[in-house]
Amino acid sequence: MPTTTEIAPAKINLALHVRHRRADGYHELETLFAFAQDGDVVTVETADANRFAIIGPFATGLLPAGHAEGDSAPWQGNLVTAAADAFAEAFGISAQHAITLDKRLPIASGIGGGSSDAAATLRALARLHGVAPGDARLVAIAGRLGADVPACLANRTTFGTGKGDHLVDLDGLAGTALLCVNPGVGVSTAAVFGSWDGVDRGPMPEGDLLLRAIAGRNDLEPPATTLAPVIAEVRAVMDAAAGVTLARMSGSGATCFALFDTIVARNAAAAQAASHGWWTLATVLR
Repeated sequence: MPTTTEIAPAKINLALHVRHRRADGYHELETLFAFAQDGDVVTVETADANRFAIIGPFATGLLPAGHAEGDSAPWQGNLVTAAADAFAEAFGISAQHAITLDKRLPIASGIGGGSSDAAATLRALARLHGVAPGDARLVAIAGRLGADVPACLANRTTFGTGKGDHLVDLDGLAGTALLCVNPGVGVSTAAVFGSWDGVDRGPMPEGDLLLRAIAGRNDLEPPATTLAPVIAEVRAVMDAAAGVTLARMSGSGATCFALFDTIVARNAAAAQAASHGWWTLATVLR
């Protein structure tokens, strides 16, 4: 059977400005999206019936009670299968698919997670069925699946506005040493946004990407830290690491990231973070 595999990379918000709450329930954002080289892995192949399996270090957090890693998981109830169903409907695909999600990134952690998995599924299905990656129908599906899915579908450095789905391409920082650290706590995106103080602290600065990121901020970090104080401990460790050019929380947390001037400095910081029992991903920006 034809098979294709797609990386669902960790999404990094180099900066995230919340400008105001919108009438539709979303928030008006300005954010600098970047992506890691590594993340979850989605494998799709044509099959005689739709099947979905979840494996990997964080599989159990997505599986219902009584299901083990690698078992056939329920087709409904995951963004991966929602993406597959939307793709089949939009493109008139009658083929069935066996999909395996290798869940390597923490769940509810501010680095894309389900959004990146859904986007990777769309890219994999498009390749499998000969659909151009820039097809407008893919972008439309992504927009319906979630606010971050269009950026994850693009899978490149962009400036996002609106609810994060209006994207402008940027020159990225490919190859920059990146460390992601999660302290093992999940925080609710809705709760973090709900705890935002509503203060507009101004627009994203202009200029070079790294300078923009450094001069920017993450307006969700204070409310997330109130909900999960350990985020401040992670930030303290990362801020104190040698060779850091930028350290910040990503998205709605609780994962924090740091950019480093060398791989050696990144690896030393990863070892320090791991000594606290925290999850780490030592990688580079794509």
